[in-house]
Amino acid sequence: MMRIINFKKRSVPVYYPNEQSASIELLNHKLHEMELDFDFRKKWRRIKSVEMVRDVAIFQYTDGTKLYLEVS
Repeated sequence: MMRIINFKKRSVPVYYPNEQSASIELLNHKLHEMELDFDFRKKWRRIKSVEMVRDVAIFQYTDGTKLYLEVS
């Protein structure tokens, strides 16, 4: 499934399996925690999509690199 999340005036698609819809809420909570992290906010501008695998968010950058973030 896919869902769009908004963070800092930017929308990004999040892909996740049907049984992991609760992980999206964990991701939203983690993003609010990192709202004051300037380095993460700079990186957020280059993210093109997010994939949820269990309790890990995999951020895919426009250049093909990935950032893994534990959301639990």
